[in-house]
Amino acid sequence: MTSANPYTDTLSVAQQQYRIYSLSKAAERFGDISRLPFSLKVLLENLLRHLDGDSVTDADIQALVDWQKTGSSEREIAFRPARVLMQDFTGVPAVVDLAAMRAAVAALGEDPDKVNPLSPVDLVIDHSVMVDRYASADAFSENVNIEMQRNYERYAFLRWGAKAFANFRVVPPGTGICHQVNLEYLGQTVWAEHTEDCQLAYPDTLVGTDSHTTMINALGILGWGVGGIEAEAAMLGQPVSMTIPQVVGVELTGRLAAGITATDLVLTVTQLLRKHGVVGKFVEFFGAGLAQLSLADRATIANMAPEYGATCGFFPVDQITLDYLKLTGRDGAVISRVKAYCQAQGLWREDSDEPGFTDKLHLDLATVEASLAGPKRPQDKVTLTQLKQHCDDTKPLDSKTQAREAELVSEGGGQSKAATTDNSFDLNGSRIKLPEHAVVIAAITSCTNTSNPSVLMAAGLLAKNALAKGLQAKPWVKCSLAPGSKVVSRYLQQAGLMSALEQVGFYLVGYGCTTCIGNSGPLAKPIAEAINKGDLNVSAVLSGNRNFEGRIHPLVKSNWLASPPLVVAFALAGRMNIDLSAEPIGQDAQGNDVYLKDIWPDNDRVAAAVATVQSSMFSAEYDKVFDGDASWQAIEVAKAKTYSWPDSSYIRQPDFFRGLSRKPKPVRDIVNARVLAILGDSVTTDHISPAGNIKQSSPAGEYLQQLGIAPEDFNSYGSRRGNHEVMVRGTFANVRIRNEMLPGSEGGVTRHYPSGDTLPIFAAAMRYQQQELPLIVIAGKEYGTGSSRDWAAKGTLMLGVRAVLAESFERIHRSNLIGMGVLPLQFLPGTDRKTLKLTGEESFTLRGLSELTAKQKLQLLIRYADGGKQEIDVHCRIDTATELAYYQHGGILHYVLRRMIGAA
Repeated sequence: MTSANPYTDTLSVAQQQYRIYSLSKAAERFGDISRLPFSLKVLLENLLRHLDGDSVTDADIQALVDWQKTGSSEREIAFRPARVLMQDFTGVPAVVDLAAMRAAVAALGEDPDKVNPLSPVDLVIDHSVMVDRYASADAFSENVNIEMQRNYERYAFLRWGAKAFANFRVVPPGTGICHQVNLEYLGQTVWAEHTEDCQLAYPDTLVGTDSHTTMINALGILGWGVGGIEAEAAMLGQPVSMTIPQVVGVELTGRLAAGITATDLVLTVTQLLRKHGVVGKFVEFFGAGLAQLSLADRATIANMAPEYGATCGFFPVDQITLDYLKLTGRDGAVISRVKAYCQAQGLWREDSDEPGFTDKLHLDLATVEASLAGPKRPQDKVTLTQLKQHCDDTKPLDSKTQAREAELVSEGGGQSKAATTDNSFDLNGSRIKLPEHAVVIAAITSCTNTSNPSVLMAAGLLAKNALAKGLQAKPWVKCSLAPGSKVVSRYLQQAGLMSALEQVGFYLVGYGCTTCIGNSGPLAKPIAEAINKGDLNVSAVLSGNRNFEGRIHPLVKSNWLASPPLVVAFALAGRMNIDLSAEPIGQDAQGNDVYLKDIWPDNDRVAAAVATVQSSMFSAEYDKVFDGDASWQAIEVAKAKTYSWPDSSYIRQPDFFRGLSRKPKPVRDIVNARVLAILGDSVTTDHISPAGNIKQSSPAGEYLQQLGIAPEDFNSYGSRRGNHEVMVRGTFANVRIRNEMLPGSEGGVTRHYPSGDTLPIFAAAMRYQQQELPLIVIAGKEYGTGSSRDWAAKGTLMLGVRAVLAESFERIHRSNLIGMGVLPLQFLPGTDRKTLKLTGEESFTLRGLSELTAKQKLQLLIRYADGGKQEIDVHCRIDTATELAYYQHGGILHYVLRRMIGAA
């Protein structure tokens, strides 16, 4: 990667000379690239810049150019992102691993400074704040104080990391959500780097430890979510190994109708693309309709790429991109560089552009309707007019399930009694009856929508109109406002709308993900007791991107995604089984019916409010973004190469690298493995990974109590990701997970064989470890969908699982399993857990792993409890030679660490 590279050229921008790696010069050598999708052109430049004849060859570049012939390729390439983005839940264990790697290097007599990020890393603390306080002007300050007290040990550790590691920055708590901070400040679209002999310009690219990293694709920045393990390797200089993806083009035409929001649009796009099937593919948007979408609208669509299943949802650079860079306070030199570079490299979009794609879809924006998604999956769109019927059609649970769920999720006063129809409770001196389908949580939250001024202004205007009609949120609704950045508060206040939101119930509670990741905080005790007594199907409505069961709150069975103004509307209505297009949302002071149409703001008023957003607001908030408040600055830590591991229940030195050898040991065969769990379709990382509240009676809760920690101080699983003892006990412990080894059961339980004992999954796994028996997990389709969570793989490994056999895998989780040394195996078509009549009593043997190759078919021997045997072929889902090397070393970090000390 020197000036001798034949594809270099010079670009002059405002008297500044840049070296670039010219796509037009590459075209002269490898063939025309004019119809290559923009996203693949970014990959092409990445290959040109890192062409070394080893990790990147001419054949790799030719394969990418030749992709245009068929729209697909099996070629494996090495992608090197410019930077890495982390949030604190996934970032803390990554920094813990780095600290442990330094300890391992020191134990081998090497310099710990050899372990350092080689690519820039930004970690934004955004996942820790919880909605403990709400509905008051003091809610924000009180939640910040509680957050700091709960997480002091974690934050002190991150402060140490910011001082100890090069190329590592931390955005303190109370600042914003990582994806919005990335969009509004960190992202550059075209990067400039001073090298030894020149200024180098190249596309801004990244990977992130959160699946919604895809949001940045709205700025023409190619990036997506990877597992924390894979991200650690990327920041330590390892390329992301990937197959050249298929690219699905989505043509947008027309314009959105009056009153239709970007949220309605993204829910429509999500349903459309889920139906088409884009898992593992790039999605790229084109067409004249793009000119009708603001950058924030594009960001809303790009954000939810994980929900429609794609690796990313890419928007090429155009004038709207430049306008947003200017609005958000980017330097003029950066904006000039972006325009000149993209135009010179063929990365500038025009309405008439139509690249060649693997497949094409079309969406007329005018056909989008007001919508929600739920009650369990983001791709399950329900139009506003269909919602009431959908709720009314919901069948009640049978009595056994009711009793079991009431016991599983009892909150406030111990286990619930038998279900009763008395749903009344006393609240603030009034006797209230909680209705079925009551909205008990209404949250304006998450990165998806709080980056978009149009929907936030619409929410504020709707609140203002509702106040004028005398409407307020129902008393049983827990309302919260958690913007993605402090800029949001500035422009809501500037537009005079913050006060209106507060008066209807939506007070500022923090700057972070909050409800969308399960940090919704407790419900008022009388409400919680009423839900338990009546075993009610109550609802949460949030402007987020995730609504998987058990995620938002353990007492809430139905979770709905909606735009911020609809979140306010349903808080006013207080229930979900209502047709807001035809039924009144409430009554005014004179008893007259008020309908949603009476308070819904028109487009002109929304546009006028959005026009008040100024560049100076962004500049003011991001001027000292890394400084933090007084409590953050007061955290004192010693600057040292290695971490002095304290006696902490939050941060503990993991066992992954203890006793690390310089050379890897041969991979052992899997012999007589027992089944830890048999799981169905669409098992998410929310089901697998520890997340949300820690239940008192759970293995993790019992462990914390043994340390002398009271249940009220448990905090969440996410906040304790730096303690492997907590996390392994919470793996497969979700209250909604269903293990088919125990038909009709829910929760993290399994059956141990041959004893037949029913045990928590952790307890069973520990018993198998004492017996020195390996474990296997059996699953259905789409195993591991959802957020990219490293502990879904780490916890699986620590439980003793050697392999996961599923009908299909989600991309990130499959990669993470390999990254931790767990073998992903896939059933061949026509074979699954049902055709094999698996009950969990079987044992499994897989041999020949020391000679394993990528994409190999393997023979799996199944021994049944009655003495019968069956041998089946399974597909090894180690897809590339690089992944195979990771697996043979025991994981990606072991491989990287050995390379850093010259042992691999």
